[in-house]
Amino acid sequence: MTEQAIPSSDGVSSIQDSTIDTTPTEVVPKKYLISFILITLCFPLWGFANDITNPLVKAFSKVLQMSAAEGTWVQVAFYGGYGAMAIPAAIFIKKFSYKAGLMMGLGFYALGALLFLPAAGAQSFTAFLLAFFVMTCGLSFLETSANPYVLSMGPAATATQRLNLAQAFNPVGSLLGMFVATQFIIQKLNPATDAERRELAAQGSQSAVDQLSLITANDLAVIRDPYLAIGAVVILMLVIIAIKKMPRTEEKSTSLDIKGTFKRLLANQNYREGVVAQMFYVGAQIMCWTFIIHYGTEVFMKLGMSEQAAEAKSQMFNIYAMIIFCLSRFVCTFLLKYINPGKLLMVLAAGGMCFTGATIFLEGIMGMYALVGISACMSLMFPTIYGIALTGTGDDAKLGAAGLIMAIVGGTFLPMAQATIIDMNVVFNSFSATKASFILPLLCFVVIAIYGKRSQQHLPN
Repeated sequence: MTEQAIPSSDGVSSIQDSTIDTTPTEVVPKKYLISFILITLCFPLWGFANDITNPLVKAFSKVLQMSAAEGTWVQVAFYGGYGAMAIPAAIFIKKFSYKAGLMMGLGFYALGALLFLPAAGAQSFTAFLLAFFVMTCGLSFLETSANPYVLSMGPAATATQRLNLAQAFNPVGSLLGMFVATQFIIQKLNPATDAERRELAAQGSQSAVDQLSLITANDLAVIRDPYLAIGAVVILMLVIIAIKKMPRTEEKSTSLDIKGTFKRLLANQNYREGVVAQMFYVGAQIMCWTFIIHYGTEVFMKLGMSEQAAEAKSQMFNIYAMIIFCLSRFVCTFLLKYINPGKLLMVLAAGGMCFTGATIFLEGIMGMYALVGISACMSLMFPTIYGIALTGTGDDAKLGAAGLIMAIVGGTFLPMAQATIIDMNVVFNSFSATKASFILPLLCFVVIAIYGKRSQQHLPN
């Protein structure tokens, strides 16, 4: 999942190892520098995986002649891995070490990426879904390990700065993933339209079947190749971390009070509501960044573009959205010095509601601009919800953080619901199905705004 710096909170600071004794002014002590750099290099790896995958909902739907809802199983498998593995990853790390968690994550990541080879060969969508799921089981381990490991590599006073520095590289991976999706996948797919592919399938003649099979095989190879390349990079990273002696900044724990921890967390209203808000945030983010392709294709084809050119231009707008997301992050981080995090979250959610409403009601390119503008409001939501939810959780934050990572499962069922609306392909009171489907992100921002309002009582003004 795309993340930014986590605001200081009791929960976050509790992750810090109190035995570390170093100069308070150092962001990254020299003894941790090489290890810190290696871990920081992991941050763009999951940014890349997240943002090369979003456009594939549209790509798979086209290549394998599926509906938008069927194509959205890519997101179900991808974000389902986070939901399935976050808590097991936290328990594994707590019992063993951060390094062990990193290695496990990189191993699953590489395996999932390499599974694209047999999946493409078999032309099996199910095999691709398995590859996505395995890969994101690895991403869950990586995120659950890397964030607290970076926090622990030095004094508590500079923990947020340290995490800011590491997470600054996450959007680099995201932008690279979007660029690769645009230049090396979408623009290299066969220009045959959805209608032309379905016509070949409907003809039933051997020559038509052979022609469609060849187009499909070539397109799946186009999708496969970037994942094989990133798999090789991840394997190299795994070997380097395995060889490097990494610092042990946490105590090994074989006695885990898991039942007691979850009981306390479930009784904590602020944490419980934070997990729900995080789930709706991730759903909103994935919906806005996935279906910008569908929305933009509809807009640009009305302006006279071919289907492939419209898809490529829509993905470029997705890149613009990520750039705005990154720039807004710095502005919002500055504002946190002066504004209560809950209040800022509420304001950002209100802005998201306004932009989403404009996406629905405005026509043509103006609606596209509004959809891009939503990213400015989403920029600091994930970490702000993360930090607020962990406030006051003490040592329970170690497993509490995993619950917030698990909330990424919101990226499964909410996009599927939106895809179902898009597949209706009907006009809702003069709105196309694609436009009308953005009522779901709008409702997500309402939930987040309510949490921002309610959470202010748990935070200092």
